[in-house]
Parts: sequence; structure tokens; C-alpha cells
Amino acid sequence: MQTFTVSFFGHRQIKATFQVEAQLEKLVSRLLQQNEFIEFLTGREGEFDRLVSSTIRRCKRNIRDDNSALIWVMPYPTAEFRNNESSFLDYYDEIEVCEQAAAAHYKSAFQIRNREMVDRSDMVIVYIEHPSGGAYQTFRYVQKSGKKYINIAAESEGFR
Repeated sequence: MQTFTVSFFGHRQIKATFQVEAQLEKLVSRLLQQNEFIEFLTGREGEFDRLVSSTIRRCKRNIRDDNSALIWVMPYPTAEFRNNESSFLDYYDEIEVCEQAAAAHYKSAFQIRNREMVDRSDMVIVYIEHPSGGAYQTFRYVQKSGKKYINIAAESEGFR
């Protein structure tokens, strides 16, 4: 079975929530319909990550849920995860801890995890509207890596 992997990165706060959600829904719907099996890799650190996860779950429910996995990739295990593990396991299809990130200093763990997710991906979907922050650093890595990407913010607000 051919697996297509997509990762998502974006700023913690987003401006046009409904517009971004509509764009995500179109992209995820198309990916579910066009691929034999798809892995959706996401974090859980901000508005964009949570919007991505809820949109993927809705699309899986409404379109098809037999050809994909929503995977939360953590940089390291957190107390929130340990205290709510069963709820998280009900929400995500899989939960992974990035071992390389977990072994690193916590301040660098997110960038290590993000780069590993990019390296695994066939496509990266981002929401980058300003040139600063961790999501922007990951976006620069995506551009240097030559991976195919879509910047939802550029499509809606003209970021270059």
C-alpha cells in the first residue's frame, strides 16, 4: 500500500479562523480522495494545530476514514498527556514521541521534532503569515528541503 505523508505547521494564533478552516477542509478532502493511504502528522501547540486536527477528524467522518491516520507527534511526553492519556488516545489515531527531540534540551525539542516531521513528509501544509517564530523557522527548513508545500496564509492574505 502506498502511503502519502503530510505534516502541518502554523503560528499559534490565527486571524481568519473560518477561512483557514475552509481551506484546510478542501485540502484534506482532496488528499483523502486522492491517496491510497495518508498519514496526517500534527502537533498540538496552538490554534492552528487544533484546527488542523478537528478538520481532519471531521473530513474523515464525512468523506472516508478507512485510508488515513491522524498522528500527534509530541516532542516529549508531558504531564498533560500522562494525566489525560486515554482521552488523547480516543482523539488521535496514533500518538508518537519523537525520540531525538525527547533526548534533547526542551528549548530545542520542538524544532528537532518539526524537522523530523518535515523529513518524513511528502507534502507540508503551513499557515505562515509573518517571518518570525518557530513555525516560520520550520517553514524556512521546508523551503530549503525542497519539499512540496502549501502556505494557506499566502493564499488568503498575500504573505510571501
